[in-house]
Formats: sequence, C-alpha cells, structure tokens
Amino acid sequence: MSSQLHNVNLPMMDGIESSDDSITVAGSPNGLTVTQKPFKTAIAEQPVTEARIPFLPPPASVLQNAGTARATLAASHEKPNGTTDNNYAATHQNQTVVQQHVEYWDTDHDGIIWPQDTYIGCRKWGWSPPLAALATFIINFNLSYPTLPGFLPDPFFRIYVNKVYKDKHGSDSMTYDNEGRFKPQNFEDIFAKYDKGDKGGLDIWDFLRFWKGQRMVFDFFGWSATFLEWLATYLLLWPEDGIMRKEDIRGVYDGSIFYKKAEEYERKKAMRQEQRKGTSPRLISMAQKIL
Repeated sequence: MSSQLHNVNLPMMDGIESSDDSITVAGSPNGLTVTQKPFKTAIAEQPVTEARIPFLPPPASVLQNAGTARATLAASHEKPNGTTDNNYAATHQNQTVVQQHVEYWDTDHDGIIWPQDTYIGCRKWGWSPPLAALATFIINFNLSYPTLPGFLPDPFFRIYVNKVYKDKHGSDSMTYDNEGRFKPQNFEDIFAKYDKGDKGGLDIWDFLRFWKGQRMVFDFFGWSATFLEWLATYLLLWPEDGIMRKEDIRGVYDGSIFYKKAEEYERKKAMRQEQRKGTSPRLISMAQKIL
C-alpha cells in the first residue's frame, strides 16, 4: 500500500482506501477517485515535485484528454464543454480561445482593437478614468507590435485580433498554447499546484506562489506581464473574501466574464440612479420645509 501511494503522491489526504486499480481520497471536497498510474508525479528526492502536484483527472471525469489543447473551448473539470451560458461556446466556434479572450474590446467586430476600444471596455467595468487609461497604455503599447501585419510599428498601437496569439509570453500558466488554443491540463494545474487548502480558487498568497513558481529564468517581460495580468484579474473580480474563484478565472481566459462584469456594473449604476431619483423628492420636500 505504501509503495502504491508513493507512486501517486496525492497531497493532504485525510484518509485513504485502496482497491485493485484506484485510490479514493477520503475527505476530499469532491470525493475524487484517482486511477493509479504506472509512473510517478513526485519524488521525495525533489521536494518541489511533492509541493506542486499536477492535476490528475479522476476516472469518472467527463474532461477527456486534458492534455490536448482545445481550439475553441475553455474546458475544465467542472466545465468540460466550456462556457455554456447564453450559448457562449456555441456562438464562438469560429474563434480560438485567445481570440475570444480579446473579442470583448472589439465591439465593432472589425478585427482591430484601438486604444479607445480598450479604454471604453475598461470603463464599462466601472474602472476610473486614470485606471482605464493606465490599462489601455499597458495593453496596447505592449501587445500591438507582435500582431501587426508588417514590420513597421503602428503609431496608433492597434491590436489585430487574428494575430493576437503572437502576444503569448513566458512565465505564465501556459494555459494558452502558441497558437491560442486552451490547454485544460495547464489550467487545472494552476489550482492543483497552488490552491492551498482546496478553496476552489486563489487568494493573494496563492497567486504569489503561482507567480514565483511559474517564473522562467531572465524572462523579465514575462514576469512583469503575468503579474500585471493577474493584478488586472483581481481588480476586475474584486472578490469580497479575497479569493478569485476558479470558474471566474476560467471566464477570464475565454472572455465570457468580461461581458458579465460590464452587465453587473450597468445594473448597479442603474440602481444607483433609481435610488437618487427616489430620494430627490424627499430632499426637495425637506428643503422646502426648512425654507
């Protein structure tokens, strides 16, 4: 039994029951059963491999071939068919996942994201003008050139959606592959390795461990880009308990949550306007009595 467990190396197990071909993690939040593999995912001689266990799909998982990149689906263990709300995945079958990620800013669907498109999109989330302007500068200034059809820089810093896969950088989760597809295994590894306590998401300390763990040597641009991307993700989600939920992060990868956050802000703004309208007559009445 001990040799079997050593080969699988499941972390933080409250209790273990064995069978002929599987190991059940008793006490796991999802009651996962993991099939034994004829290889090791960790060795005691290299502690970092034990500290960062990769995602091991349970045998009953409907997420098949997790290591195979999906061109159009941001698939996960919980959402093997990607984002199904409002038929999002079905209506984006002509775009790679990384193209879906940036489509929110291409409101006129001309395949070009101008700086003003980025600014307006950020403002729709309720971001202040200075923050939206800073985000626009960072995004368009850094991501424009790799997507251009020619060699000369674009003085308008436009981003071309059909070449946005060229903006991939290192020192990140590697969830996007070099062609802009989505790799479920790499996405799941984020949480398998860095979600301490199985919270179903990442807090700020998990993110810092992720950022440190994914850094590649001398990749200063990648280090900075990853930090800024996840900082923007945190500002967008702004979780009340400080935990960026796994499903929300998945929605960032395929861009679906950008629309939801814009709609949420519009509803909140409409409610505030209604509240102001509702209180103004009372204020006028009070002022008239005082006068």
